[in-house]
Parts: sequence; C-alpha cells; structure tokens
Amino acid sequence: MSVNLPAFQKINEQLKPYNAKLVAVSKIKPASDIQALYDAGQRIFGENYVQELQEKQPLLPADIEWHFIGHLQSNKVKYIAPFVSMVHAVDSLKLLEEISKQAAKHNRIIRCLLQVHIAAEETKFGLDEKELLELLEAYKQQETRFANIQIAGLMGMATNTDDMQQVRNEFRHLHELQQNMQQRFFAGTDALTELSVGMSGDYTIALEEGSTMVRIGSMLFGARY
Repeated sequence: MSVNLPAFQKINEQLKPYNAKLVAVSKIKPASDIQALYDAGQRIFGENYVQELQEKQPLLPADIEWHFIGHLQSNKVKYIAPFVSMVHAVDSLKLLEEISKQAAKHNRIIRCLLQVHIAAEETKFGLDEKELLELLEAYKQQETRFANIQIAGLMGMATNTDDMQQVRNEFRHLHELQQNMQQRFFAGTDALTELSVGMSGDYTIALEEGSTMVRIGSMLFGARY
C-alpha cells in the first residue's frame, strides 16, 4: 500500500488548531489508494481530470466529498455535476453559470471557489484583482441566474520558489483580499469564507496565513510518475 498513514495523521494534527480541512489530492492514483485513505478516516478527495474522476467515483464510497481542483472547461461540467461537491478553480462568470445550470438539472447546489492569480509566474490560471471585483459585481447584479451554486471562497497557488517569505506574502495577500471581498459582497453570510491555499511544500505557512483548506497529494500518496 502506497498510502502514508503516519503523514496523514501528522497533517490532521497540524490542521486541528486552525479548524482547516484536508483535501487529499488523488489524481493519477488508483481507487485502492483512495479507499485505503478513506478507511483511515479521510473523506475529501481532490481530482484534476474529469474523465479520471468519472471513472473513480462509482468505484468508491458514496459519502466521499469530491472536489474538482483542476482547470475545468465549461463543456465538461455536465459529467461531474451529478456528484461533485466543490469546484476549486473557477475563473470566469461563464463557467459559474454553466456549473449552476448543470447543478440545477440534478437539483443540487455546487460550492465554488474563485481562482485568483497570486503567483509571479505567468503560466498559472486565475483572475487578477480587477477581474475578481468585476466578476463579483456581475454575480451580485444577476444572482438569480446562479441559484444552484454558492461562491464559497477563493483559491490560489503560490509562486514555485524556495523563497518562503514570498510564498507567505502571497498567501497573506490573498487572505486579505478574501476578507475584504467577503465584507463587501457577502457580509453576514457563510459565502466567500473559505480560503484554499497550501500544498505539500507550503501548507504550514498557508495555515498560519488563514487557509481553511489545504490540498496535499505527494505527502499522502507518494510521488506521481
């Protein structure tokens, strides 16, 4: 079994003081590995590829909370809408609208995170601050069109660097942005309260900077080939 149970237990202990959730990133890992971590108590699993998630979902327990954490194309939403709990990387109003439309067909609410570009690299997806503000303003103006989604929070990926102070600053900036947008658009509600930042190499910093959800794969499942 390639699941690292001591690491799983250690991570959970580290999350407790922050009341944060663990998303076990199980992409390219077999259903048997997911089942092993499920048997140890894990319930939230993150997948990056629609076809892979479609194939795994029927093989595993029905109470798994599936999070789609990859870049999602609008034409693929219909395949995961019947069961996915959260979509982590929404970067357009068009995608939000499609998720709501497909969720409505199954009488479901799908929680969504808006992906904000916080890294120095140009290659990562995500909204800049101006685009985030425009998206939220448009959403609030036509909220009835989005009855089957909830904007649960923000998601981001830090720069791939050994400079942990830069990573910390990026996480802190996104946390401040999340708090500001929550007060501006959703004050007094539980919308936009989640912050999904932190992966295997930087999750402890992310927790210190306000993360409510960390996405960890290699520490739990080993390296991907």
